[in-house]
Amino acid sequence: MAGLKPFPVDYSSPEHETPIIGEQPPTVAAANQCRQPEQKLPLLLLHRFQNFKYPAIECVIGTITGINHFDLAAVAAAAVASASRPRRRLSDDVSGKRVGIVGLGNIGSRIAKRFEAFGCTIAYNSRNIKSHATYTYYANIVDLASNIDILIVCCALTNETYHVINKDVMTALGKTGIIVNVGRGALIDENELVEFLVRGEIGGAGLDVFEHEPRVPEELLALDNVVLSPHRAAFTSDSFQALEKLVLHNLHAFFSNEPLKTEIRLD
Repeated sequence: MAGLKPFPVDYSSPEHETPIIGEQPPTVAAANQCRQPEQKLPLLLLHRFQNFKYPAIECVIGTITGINHFDLAAVAAAAVASASRPRRRLSDDVSGKRVGIVGLGNIGSRIAKRFEAFGCTIAYNSRNIKSHATYTYYANIVDLASNIDILIVCCALTNETYHVINKDVMTALGKTGIIVNVGRGALIDENELVEFLVRGEIGGAGLDVFEHEPRVPEELLALDNVVLSPHRAAFTSDSFQALEKLVLHNLHAFFSNEPLKTEIRLD
Protein backbone atom coordinates (compact mmCIF):
# COMPACT_ATOMS: atom_id res chain seq x y z
CA MET A 1 0.00 0.00 0.00
CA ALA A 2 3.00 2.32 0.44
CA GLY A 3 3.27 3.33 -3.22
CA LEU A 4 -0.41 4.05 -3.81
CA LYS A 5 -1.90 7.53 -4.04
CA PRO A 6 -5.38 8.50 -2.89
CA PHE A 7 -7.90 9.17 -5.62
CA PRO A 8 -9.70 12.55 -5.68
CA VAL A 9 -13.13 12.66 -4.08
CA ASP A 10 -15.14 15.87 -4.06
CA TYR A 11 -17.42 15.69 -1.03
CA SER A 12 -18.38 19.34 -1.36
CA SER A 13 -20.57 18.60 -4.40
CA PRO A 14 -24.24 17.60 -4.07
CA GLU A 15 -23.33 14.36 -5.79
CA HIS A 16 -20.87 13.39 -3.04
CA GLU A 17 -22.49 9.96 -2.69
CA THR A 18 -21.17 9.09 -6.18
CA PRO A 19 -17.59 10.40 -6.00
CA ILE A 20 -15.41 10.98 -9.03
CA ILE A 21 -12.71 8.34 -9.07
CA GLY A 22 -9.48 8.94 -10.96
CA GLU A 23 -6.98 6.58 -12.50
CA GLN A 24 -5.28 5.60 -9.25
CA PRO A 25 -6.59 2.55 -7.37
CA PRO A 26 -8.44 3.43 -4.14
CA THR A 27 -6.52 3.22 -0.90
CA VAL A 28 -7.05 3.42 2.84
CA ALA A 29 -6.08 7.10 2.57
CA ALA A 30 -9.11 7.66 0.35
CA ALA A 31 -11.39 6.02 2.88
CA ASN A 32 -9.95 8.33 5.52
CA GLN A 33 -11.57 11.22 3.67
CA CYS A 34 -14.91 9.84 4.88
CA ARG A 35 -14.11 10.47 8.54
CA GLN A 36 -16.56 13.31 9.16
CA PRO A 37 -19.79 12.13 10.84
CA GLU A 38 -21.98 13.46 8.00
CA GLN A 39 -19.88 11.75 5.31
CA LYS A 40 -20.86 8.17 4.62
CA LEU A 41 -18.88 5.45 2.88
CA PRO A 42 -20.86 5.31 -0.40
CA LEU A 43 -21.90 2.30 -2.45
CA LEU A 44 -19.92 3.33 -5.55
CA LEU A 45 -16.78 3.73 -3.47
CA LEU A 46 -17.18 0.20 -2.12
CA HIS A 47 -17.77 -1.16 -5.61
CA ARG A 48 -14.71 0.61 -6.97
CA PHE A 49 -12.66 -0.73 -4.08
CA GLN A 50 -13.76 -4.25 -4.94
CA ASN A 51 -13.31 -3.91 -8.71
CA PHE A 52 -9.58 -3.21 -8.47
CA LYS A 53 -7.22 -6.14 -7.99
CA TYR A 54 -5.88 -4.53 -4.85
CA PRO A 55 -7.08 -4.19 -2.28
CA ALA A 56 -9.88 -6.77 -2.53
CA ILE A 57 -12.24 -5.31 0.01
CA GLU A 58 -13.99 -7.86 2.16
CA CYS A 59 -14.13 -5.92 5.42
CA VAL A 60 -14.63 -2.28 6.45
CA ILE A 61 -13.63 -1.31 9.99
CA GLY A 62 -14.44 2.13 11.40
CA THR A 63 -12.32 3.87 14.02
CA ILE A 64 -14.92 6.54 14.81
CA THR A 65 -17.50 6.02 17.53
CA GLY A 66 -20.91 4.95 16.24
CA ILE A 67 -22.17 3.86 12.83
CA ASN A 68 -23.69 7.06 11.45
CA HIS A 69 -20.73 7.49 9.08
CA PHE A 70 -21.46 4.10 7.47
CA ASP A 71 -23.85 3.78 4.54
CA LEU A 72 -25.34 0.61 5.95
CA ALA A 73 -27.37 -0.11 2.82
CA ALA A 74 -24.20 0.14 0.71
CA VAL A 75 -22.29 -2.13 3.05
CA ALA A 76 -25.07 -4.69 2.92
CA ALA A 77 -25.36 -4.47 -0.88
CA ALA A 78 -21.61 -4.92 -1.31
CA ALA A 79 -21.71 -7.94 1.05
CA VAL A 80 -18.67 -6.85 3.05
CA ALA A 81 -18.08 -7.42 6.74
CA SER A 82 -18.10 -4.27 8.86
CA ALA A 83 -17.21 -3.24 12.40
CA SER A 84 -17.23 0.02 14.35
CA ARG A 85 -15.75 1.42 17.53
CA PRO A 86 -18.12 1.16 20.52
CA ARG A 87 -19.27 4.27 22.33
CA ARG A 88 -16.71 4.49 25.09
CA ARG A 89 -13.56 6.41 25.80
CA LEU A 90 -10.14 5.08 24.89
CA SER A 91 -9.06 4.78 28.49
CA ASP A 92 -8.84 2.23 31.27
CA ASP A 93 -12.19 0.53 31.63
CA VAL A 94 -13.55 0.17 35.16
CA SER A 95 -15.73 -2.79 34.18
CA GLY A 96 -14.56 -6.04 35.72
CA LYS A 97 -11.85 -4.44 37.83
CA ARG A 98 -10.97 -5.66 41.32
CA VAL A 99 -11.92 -2.90 43.77
CA GLY A 100 -10.78 -2.68 47.37
CA ILE A 101 -12.57 -0.40 49.83
CA VAL A 102 -10.99 0.79 53.07
CA GLY A 103 -13.91 1.52 55.39
CA LEU A 104 -17.12 -0.32 54.52
CA GLY A 105 -19.44 2.00 56.43
CA ASN A 106 -22.36 3.91 54.97
CA ILE A 107 -20.32 5.64 52.27
CA GLY A 108 -18.14 2.62 51.54
CA SER A 109 -21.19 0.38 51.13
CA ARG A 110 -22.78 2.80 48.67
CA ILE A 111 -19.55 2.98 46.69
CA ALA A 112 -19.40 -0.82 46.58
CA LYS A 113 -22.95 -1.01 45.25
CA ARG A 114 -22.08 1.33 42.39
CA PHE A 115 -18.99 -0.65 41.44
CA GLU A 116 -21.07 -3.84 41.46
CA ALA A 117 -23.09 -2.37 38.60
CA PHE A 118 -19.91 -2.41 36.51
CA GLY A 119 -19.28 -6.08 37.20
CA CYS A 120 -16.41 -5.35 39.57
CA THR A 121 -15.13 -7.75 42.21
CA ILE A 122 -15.35 -6.08 45.64
CA ALA A 123 -13.12 -6.66 48.66
CA TYR A 124 -12.78 -4.56 51.79
CA ASN A 125 -10.92 -3.73 54.97
CA SER A 126 -12.73 -2.45 58.03
CA ARG A 127 -12.41 -2.52 61.79
CA ASN A 128 -14.70 -5.55 61.86
CA ILE A 129 -16.18 -8.04 59.43
CA LYS A 130 -19.52 -6.72 58.19
CA SER A 131 -22.13 -9.46 58.64
CA HIS A 132 -24.33 -7.98 55.91
CA ALA A 133 -21.52 -7.87 53.33
CA THR A 134 -20.87 -10.68 50.88
CA TYR A 135 -17.53 -9.22 49.80
CA THR A 136 -14.12 -10.69 50.63
CA TYR A 137 -12.73 -9.30 53.88
CA TYR A 138 -9.05 -8.56 54.48
CA ALA A 139 -7.89 -7.78 58.00
CA ASN A 140 -4.66 -6.34 56.62
CA ILE A 141 -4.69 -3.47 54.10
CA VAL A 142 -1.42 -4.63 52.50
CA ASP A 143 -3.04 -7.97 51.72
CA LEU A 144 -6.06 -6.13 50.34
CA ALA A 145 -3.87 -3.93 48.12
CA SER A 146 -2.04 -6.99 46.77
CA ASN A 147 -5.25 -8.39 45.34
CA ILE A 148 -6.97 -5.39 43.75
CA ASP A 149 -6.67 -2.89 40.89
CA ILE A 150 -8.37 0.13 42.50
CA LEU A 151 -8.13 1.17 46.16
CA ILE A 152 -10.93 3.41 47.50
CA VAL A 153 -10.19 5.12 50.81
CA CYS A 154 -13.28 6.32 52.69
CA CYS A 155 -12.79 5.44 56.35
CA ALA A 156 -12.81 7.87 59.27
CA LEU A 157 -9.59 9.62 60.29
CA THR A 158 -8.50 8.56 63.77
CA ASN A 159 -5.19 8.04 65.54
CA GLU A 160 -5.29 4.45 64.28
CA THR A 161 -5.99 5.33 60.64
CA TYR A 162 -3.52 8.22 60.31
CA HIS A 163 -1.30 7.37 57.28
CA VAL A 164 -3.00 3.98 57.05
CA ILE A 165 -2.19 4.09 53.32
CA ASN A 166 1.59 4.05 53.53
CA LYS A 167 4.59 2.94 51.50
CA ASP A 168 3.91 -0.74 52.07
CA VAL A 169 0.32 -0.44 50.84
CA MET A 170 1.36 1.49 47.72
CA THR A 171 4.08 -1.03 46.94
CA ALA A 172 1.54 -3.85 47.24
CA LEU A 173 -0.88 -2.00 44.96
CA GLY A 174 1.74 -1.91 42.22
CA LYS A 175 2.52 0.07 39.08
CA THR A 176 -0.94 -0.25 37.54
CA GLY A 177 -2.91 0.34 40.73
CA ILE A 178 -5.14 3.37 41.31
CA ILE A 179 -5.78 5.11 44.65
CA VAL A 180 -8.95 7.15 45.20
CA ASN A 181 -9.29 9.12 48.45
CA VAL A 182 -12.67 10.60 49.37
CA GLY A 183 -12.14 10.31 53.14
CA ARG A 184 -9.56 12.59 54.75
CA GLY A 185 -6.20 13.67 53.41
CA ALA A 186 -4.15 12.36 56.30
CA LEU A 187 -5.39 8.81 55.71
CA ILE A 188 -2.63 8.68 53.07
CA ASP A 189 1.04 9.43 53.59
CA GLU A 190 0.93 12.23 51.03
CA ASN A 191 4.70 12.60 50.67
CA GLU A 192 5.02 8.91 49.83
CA LEU A 193 2.08 9.13 47.44
CA VAL A 194 3.72 11.98 45.55
CA GLU A 195 6.97 10.05 45.29
CA PHE A 196 5.23 6.90 44.04
CA LEU A 197 3.32 8.87 41.42
CA VAL A 198 6.33 10.84 40.20
CA ARG A 199 8.42 7.66 39.92
CA GLY A 200 5.60 5.80 38.17
CA GLU A 201 5.38 3.18 40.89
CA ILE A 202 1.58 3.33 41.00
CA GLY A 203 -0.77 3.89 38.09
CA GLY A 204 -2.59 7.01 39.24
CA ALA A 205 -4.70 8.71 41.86
CA GLY A 206 -8.03 10.49 42.29
CA LEU A 207 -7.96 12.87 45.26
CA ASP A 208 -10.79 14.93 46.71
CA VAL A 209 -8.92 15.56 49.97
CA PHE A 210 -5.36 16.50 50.90
CA GLU A 211 -3.21 16.16 53.99
CA HIS A 212 -2.52 19.87 54.43
CA GLU A 213 -5.58 21.54 52.91
CA PRO A 214 -5.86 23.91 51.19
CA ARG A 215 -2.25 23.29 50.10
CA VAL A 216 -1.87 20.81 47.27
CA PRO A 217 1.59 19.45 46.43
CA GLU A 218 2.88 21.18 43.29
CA GLU A 219 4.11 17.89 41.88
CA LEU A 220 0.53 16.58 41.61
CA LEU A 221 -0.52 19.50 39.42
CA ALA A 222 1.99 18.51 36.75
CA LEU A 223 0.94 14.85 36.49
CA ASP A 224 -1.50 13.63 33.84
CA ASN A 225 -2.43 10.47 35.76
CA VAL A 226 -3.89 12.36 38.73
CA VAL A 227 -7.40 13.82 39.09
CA LEU A 228 -7.81 16.48 41.78
CA SER A 229 -10.96 18.08 43.19
CA PRO A 230 -11.18 20.73 45.96
CA HIS A 231 -12.87 18.65 48.70
CA ARG A 232 -16.30 19.10 47.11
CA ALA A 233 -17.48 15.51 46.74
CA ALA A 234 -20.62 16.21 48.82
CA PHE A 235 -21.39 19.68 47.43
CA THR A 236 -24.76 18.98 45.83
CA SER A 237 -28.19 20.37 46.65
CA ASP A 238 -29.50 16.89 47.41
CA SER A 239 -26.63 16.27 49.80
CA PHE A 240 -27.25 19.48 51.72
CA GLN A 241 -30.98 18.77 51.96
CA ALA A 242 -30.24 15.31 53.34
CA LEU A 243 -27.80 16.82 55.85
CA GLU A 244 -30.42 19.33 57.00
CA LYS A 245 -32.94 16.52 57.58
CA LEU A 246 -30.35 14.47 59.48
CA VAL A 247 -29.45 17.36 61.82
CA LEU A 248 -33.13 18.05 62.54
CA HIS A 249 -33.75 14.34 63.15
CA ASN A 250 -30.90 14.13 65.67
CA LEU A 251 -32.07 17.29 67.44
CA HIS A 252 -35.61 15.97 67.68
CA ALA A 253 -34.32 12.63 69.00
CA PHE A 254 -32.17 14.33 71.64
CA PHE A 255 -34.98 16.50 73.01
CA SER A 256 -37.34 13.53 72.94
CA ASN A 257 -34.91 11.34 74.90
CA GLU A 258 -34.60 9.00 71.96
CA PRO A 259 -31.41 7.44 70.48
CA LEU A 260 -29.58 9.67 68.06
CA LYS A 261 -29.80 8.42 64.49
CA THR A 262 -26.08 8.77 63.82
CA GLU A 263 -24.71 8.50 67.34
CA ILE A 264 -20.94 8.22 67.62
CA ARG A 265 -19.97 5.02 69.43
CA LEU A 266 -17.20 5.68 71.92
CA ASP A 267 -16.71 2.07 73.04
